[in-house]
Amino acid sequence: MTISQQQLQFDRNHIWHPYTNLNKPTPVFGVESAQGVYLTLSNGKKVIDGMASWWSAIHGYNHPELNQAIHEQIQQMSHVMFGGLTHQPAIELSRQLIDLTAPELDCVFLADSGSVAVEVGLKMALQYWYSLGRQQKSKFLTIRNGYHGDTLGAMSVCDPETGMHSMFSETLPQHLFVPSPSCVSDEDWNESHIAEFRQMLESRADEIAAVILEPIVQGTGGMRIYCPEFLRQVKSLCEQHDVLLILDEIATGFGRTGTMFAYEQAQICPDILCIGKAITGGYLSLAATITTRNVADVIGSYGDGNLMHGPTFMANPLACAVANRNIELLLASPWQQKIKQIEAQLIAELASCRQLESVADVRVKGAIGAVELKSPVDMHKVQPRFVELGVWIRPFGKLLYIMPPYIIEPDQLSCLTKAIEQVAREQIKP
Repeated sequence: MTISQQQLQFDRNHIWHPYTNLNKPTPVFGVESAQGVYLTLSNGKKVIDGMASWWSAIHGYNHPELNQAIHEQIQQMSHVMFGGLTHQPAIELSRQLIDLTAPELDCVFLADSGSVAVEVGLKMALQYWYSLGRQQKSKFLTIRNGYHGDTLGAMSVCDPETGMHSMFSETLPQHLFVPSPSCVSDEDWNESHIAEFRQMLESRADEIAAVILEPIVQGTGGMRIYCPEFLRQVKSLCEQHDVLLILDEIATGFGRTGTMFAYEQAQICPDILCIGKAITGGYLSLAATITTRNVADVIGSYGDGNLMHGPTFMANPLACAVANRNIELLLASPWQQKIKQIEAQLIAELASCRQLESVADVRVKGAIGAVELKSPVDMHKVQPRFVELGVWIRPFGKLLYIMPPYIIEPDQLSCLTKAIEQVAREQIKP
C-alpha cells in the first residue's frame, strides 16, 4: 500500500518514533515492502537493510517458511491467555529453548519484549533471595556502558550516564556500577581487568542479589567488545560470594557473535538468561527469561511460590509458532560458517576506516561491525545520506554500525561497508 506525502506529514506531526523529538523530528522514510535483505521505500527506492530491523530479522524479510508458520497458526488461534491455559507452540518453543541453552537452564518464562525479559530476570533474583529470608540482597551490580532496556527496572541497570536515562536518575532504584572491561582478547588478560569488580563484590556481597551483564558484546551502550576471560572471572566471583549471575543476550543470542549464545565463548552458565530480538526472526515481539531448577525451586518454596509477573500477551501463539520455525530454520542452515564469513569480510572491509581522521575505533565481532567516530553524527544529515547510498543504516551517537541479516550476500555486505566508509569520510571537518 502506497504511503502518501500527507500520511508522512501526519507521521511527522503526531507519531513518536524511538528516541525522537516531535518538535524536531528526524527524517522518516516510508516502507512499502520488504524482501530478503531489501526494503522498498515509498519513493520506490530499494535499500539494503544493514540493521536486520534492530538485529531481529536474521533470515531477512518475507521468508516463505516463516510466513507459512504464521498462516498455519492463525487458522487455529491467534491468541489465548496463558493464565491457566497452554498450547502446543508454547510447549514446543520452551522445549527448543531448553535444548539450545546450557543443561542447567531448565525453566522458561515467555515474555513479550526484551525489556520485560530483563524485568522478569531482575524480579526472579529478588524473589530468590526474599524466599531465602535474605531480603537485604536487593542491589544489582553491573558494568558501565551497559544497556538492558527502557522500562524502569531495566533502566536502573543501564549505564546511568551513557544509557540515555539520566533524567530519570532520581526516580530509579540506585544500583552498583564498575568500569566496563577494556581487555578485548584473552591473550591480553591480567588481574587488573577484574580488580574493581572483585573489590565491589567482596565488599558488598551481602546486599547484592545478582550481577547483570551483556556477555562479550555490549550493544546499545556502545557496541563494545570484551574478552571471555572477564566472564569466567565474573562467574567464579559470583559463586564465591553467593550472588546470582544474569546474562542479557537479547542482542547477542541466536548466533550473532559466532556461537548460539555469547556466554558459550566463556564456557560458563548463568543462573538467569534473557533472550529476545532474533527469537522470532523479526516477525513478532517475543522474549524469554530462562533459569535453573534451583532458582525456580527456591522461588516456589516461599508463600504461595508464585513468580510475580504475567503479561497479557505472554506466550502469544502466533509469536511462539513463528519462533519455532525460525529456530528450526537457523539450526538447519550453515549459520556458523555464514557468521564467520560475515565477520571476515567486515574485518577486511572496515579496516580502512581506521586511517580516517574522523574515526576513533573500529570493532568487529561475528555479524557485528561498528565504526566509532570522534564526534556524534547529525542524524538529520547522515540518515538521508545513507539512503542516498542505497543502504539502511541507523547510526546512534558516535557509532556507524551494522548487524545485518545472516542471509546477506558478499556484494550486498560490501555496499554496507562502503557506505559506512563514505559517510565516515564525510565527517572529516575541512
